[in-house]
Amino acid sequence: MRHSYTPTLAELEAFCACAQSGTTIRAAEVLGRTQSAVSRAIGGLEAKLGVPLFLRARQRLTLSDAGRAFLREAAPLLDQLNEAAMTVMAFGGQARVLRIAVLPTFGRLWLIPRLRAFQATMPDLSIDMAARLTPVDFALDPFDVAIQRTHHRASGAAHDHLLDEELAVLAAPSLVSGPLSPQDVLRLPLLQQSTRPTLWPDWCRAQGLDPRLALRGARFDHFDMVLDAAQAGLGVALVPEILARAALDRGDLLRAVPGDFATGQAYTLIYPDQSRDLPHFARFRDWLRAEIEGIWA
Repeated sequence: MRHSYTPTLAELEAFCACAQSGTTIRAAEVLGRTQSAVSRAIGGLEAKLGVPLFLRARQRLTLSDAGRAFLREAAPLLDQLNEAAMTVMAFGGQARVLRIAVLPTFGRLWLIPRLRAFQATMPDLSIDMAARLTPVDFALDPFDVAIQRTHHRASGAAHDHLLDEELAVLAAPSLVSGPLSPQDVLRLPLLQQSTRPTLWPDWCRAQGLDPRLALRGARFDHFDMVLDAAQAGLGVALVPEILARAALDRGDLLRAVPGDFATGQAYTLIYPDQSRDLPHFARFRDWLRAEIEGIWA
């Protein structure tokens, strides 16, 4: 419910424009209004709030203490409104949109290259995708589905297993010419994933090696950076095999150690109950499962 003291959009725009420009004349030019309209909007806003927002001297407007406090809240509101409008405009007239939260490298290297095939089955659907490394709160975040690992599970959401996470030890042909022993791997720079710093120590423990030897090497935020660094010959990568398949197929990377290392995590489809009622979500879920199953076909 709108209260009598709640500013209108025109008043907020006039206030922010005047705060930025310092005069009603310049604010009017920016907004494409008349100077009198801007002055009336500022006067009406100050009357509603019962406090002067500007100090006036020789046609110059300087924010009062109250005005500075109000600007801190008003400017972000206008920015959010503009962003919301641009988001809707980006749908290109399509009524349906699927909002996906996804792990950054999984989204860039695995999901996005396959999305064209999915969209061909639903040309009236728009995709809104965002990278997320933290669990999604579906009550607060406007996502229909998340593709993350097991430990990102959200309370009150459904969780569908997609595939187990298995890591491969990889390096560029310029760095290794063939399979190495685990001990030989530790003599090379080990590329670290900064958001998952225990991967190399965990691998060492599984090999019966001292995990303290596994913390040397450059650090990177995401697996795609680790893969890029490995292809550049900067060191040995320990990355999900599913994300490295394209580089392996091209010959840009080789398996430095045979076999894969299971982390105990799994890629998981996470979604709130209300998504079950969305036909385009059901289509995406079925398509994703088929794509995952096709990996092992």
